[in-house]
Amino acid sequence: MKKEFGERPHRGPHSGEEGRRDGRRGRGGAQTFRRGRVLEFYQQLITKRDTLKRQLESTELKSIQPVIAGELKAIETVMDEFKVAFCLEEVVEEQQERVEEE
Repeated sequence: MKKEFGERPHRGPHSGEEGRRDGRRGRGGAQTFRRGRVLEFYQQLITKRDTLKRQLESTELKSIQPVIAGELKAIETVMDEFKVAFCLEEVVEEQQERVEEE
């Protein structure tokens, strides 16, 4: 059967607006989920960094301070790479503002 000019192509039940009850397009769900996972992992890196900073200041751990300093530098490097790879600059700025307010 030949399609007439202006006739819409067939859309299955899972494509575009016709496939969703809420009227949204079928995009963004997985991406939002992945971004949430990225942010969660970044928060874990922040926690590790803060823990290493406390350990670095601890007198009981004076003998292993060079090791702790190396781990801290590595975590901060990963955090910087993460910010660039996942475009987290705005998120990092928001978190810093919250910390400063507290």
